[in-house]
Amino acid sequence: MAVSLKRRNVLPGFGLAMGFTLLYLSLIVLIPLSGAFLKTATLSWAQFWSTVTEPRVLASYRLTFATSLIGALINAVFGLLAAWVLVRYHFPGKRIVDALVDLPFALPTAVAGITLTTVFASNGWIGQHLEPLGIKVAFTPLGVVIALTFIGLPFVVRTVQPVLQDLDVEIEEAATSLGANRWQTFTRVILPGVLPALLTGFTLAFARALGEYGSVVFISGNMPMRTEITTLLIITKLEQYDYAGATAIAVVMLVSSFVLLLFVNLLQWLGNKRYA
Repeated sequence: MAVSLKRRNVLPGFGLAMGFTLLYLSLIVLIPLSGAFLKTATLSWAQFWSTVTEPRVLASYRLTFATSLIGALINAVFGLLAAWVLVRYHFPGKRIVDALVDLPFALPTAVAGITLTTVFASNGWIGQHLEPLGIKVAFTPLGVVIALTFIGLPFVVRTVQPVLQDLDVEIEEAATSLGANRWQTFTRVILPGVLPALLTGFTLAFARALGEYGSVVFISGNMPMRTEITTLLIITKLEQYDYAGATAIAVVMLVSSFVLLLFVNLLQWLGNKRYA
């Protein structure tokens, strides 16, 4: 009797699933993004280069990428710490703390911006104590960093948390019994297992920060050449009916973000390969 070697699966096959995936990505991602490139193509190369290299635009690039990177790095450190506390320790109010991590997800970004501005303004609850120390938060790049750190924290915590839950505590105990100190246990036992997820969380937080608008627009003060982010500049050009100029800046942000995220994903792949 002939035996069929074809593997049966209740779920749809690869061809059907891949077809729906490509169709979905095309409708949701590729077609809208291609519209930006097509609109930008109406500009000549000289017009495009002049638009994307204006001093005001370059200043917004520097502020956006620098603050997004700083915010993502802060979240990588303290997000890992928060995930560790939530996974490894039991304490009163743990569920409340765990729910607070997701608050930036649920909170409208405009509300977050208004709240942060109120708290860190010169007469705010925290700002009034920082002002005498010479630390001004609202309407400065520092305020932008705080806003981007606020909205990016859940990405790191929720990415690292499941990995820490699956990490066997007995491995750490074995390392300790073999003479490893706490730093050696962390760097040689815990970090290699968590690093891929940590890089993923960092990438998500960084990407989210690059496109953030609502929480930043209030606390930054939107001062050209100082605290004006790129997304606000794009909105400004749209309000001036300069659609080609807005899409030109958007294309630069899109390509730059893609290259940076590709680089981070490459680092993640190398990390997985090294510790495999």
